[in-house]
Amino acid sequence: MTAIKRQVITGALFSLLLLVIFAVFFFLTFPIGDWALLWERQIWHLPFVFIIPIIALFAGGIAGFISGIYWRKVLLTIDDTLELLEQGKGPLPVHASVEESEAVLQRIERLGRQIAMQTQLAQKMANEKADIEEKAMQKIVSEERNRLARELHDSVSQQLFAASMLLSTINETRPQANDTETRRLRLVERTIHQSQLEMRALFLHLRPVQLHGKSLKDGVQELLNELKQKVPMKISWTVEPVSLDKGIEDQLFRILQESVSNTLRHAKASTLDVLLIRREKLVIMRVTDDGVGFNPETAKPGSYGLLNIRERAAQIGGQLKLVSLPNKGTSLEIKVPILEGDESND
Repeated sequence: MTAIKRQVITGALFSLLLLVIFAVFFFLTFPIGDWALLWERQIWHLPFVFIIPIIALFAGGIAGFISGIYWRKVLLTIDDTLELLEQGKGPLPVHASVEESEAVLQRIERLGRQIAMQTQLAQKMANEKADIEEKAMQKIVSEERNRLARELHDSVSQQLFAASMLLSTINETRPQANDTETRRLRLVERTIHQSQLEMRALFLHLRPVQLHGKSLKDGVQELLNELKQKVPMKISWTVEPVSLDKGIEDQLFRILQESVSNTLRHAKASTLDVLLIRREKLVIMRVTDDGVGFNPETAKPGSYGLLNIRERAAQIGGQLKLVSLPNKGTSLEIKVPILEGDESND
C-alpha cells in the first residue's frame, strides 16, 4: 500500500471516529425528543444522518491525501539520498521541513561522509599495497638479473673466452693455407667472437650501470671504461659535465646503453666514439661506429632497440637523428633542448 492510500484511509477513518465521538457527547448534552427527525430531514435528497458522515469521510480523505503527498515526497527524498549514498555520489542533499525527517537526512549525510572516508582509506591502503608489491617485485627481478649475470659471466662467458683463445692459438700456429678446414676454423673463431659481443650486450641489460648518486658524466665514463676493458674494440669519448633534471639524465643514459648494446650485437664495428656536450640551449649526445651499418628506411618493424631509443627521446622532448649506410657505419645523435627552468641546474 502506498503512502497516499494509507494516509487517505487513515484520515477518513479518523474523521469518522471524531464524528462519532462528537455526536455521542452532543446528543448526551442536548438530547433530541424525536430521533425520527434525523431520517426525515433531507439535504440533497439524502437523510441528514448520512450527510454528516459522508462530509466527515470526504474531509478526512482530502486531509489524508494532502498529508500522503507530503510524506511521499519526504520518503522519496530519503530514498534518493540513500541511492546517492549507495552509488558513492555526493554531496548528499539535506533539505526537509520536518525536524524528524531532517534529522534522518543529516544522519544519512554523516554516514555518507564516514563511508567516503573509509573508501578513501581503503583506496589509499590498496595503492600503498600495490606500490610495496611493485617495489618488492622490482627488487626480486633486479636480484634475479644480477644472479643470472653472475652465472653467465662465471660460466658461459669464461668458456667462450677460453674457446676463443684456444681457436686463436690454433689458427696462429697452423700453416697459412686456404683450405676448407682453415676457413671453417676462422668462421668458428668469428662466431665465438660475435657470441662474446652478444654476451657483453646481454650484460648491459642484465646488470646496467646505474646513475644513483652519480652525475651523467661519471655514469657515461664508468660504462665506457668497463666496456673498454672487456670488449676488443677501440672506444673513445668526449664527455663534458652537463647537469640536467634527473629524469632527463636517466633517459639519456638509457639511450646510450641501448645504442652501445646495438653496436655490440649488430654493427661488427672496430671503433666506437661517444660525444656528450652542451652547446647554447641544447645538450647533444652522439654515438658513432664504423660497423656494417644498415638502411634506416628498410629497418625491421620489430627492431625494439631502435624503437626504445625513439620512445625515450620523445619522452624528454629530444630530436633524434639517425644516419647509417651499409658498410659505412652508423651515427645516432639526439639533441635535447634546455628549458629556462633548467638553467639553475648548471
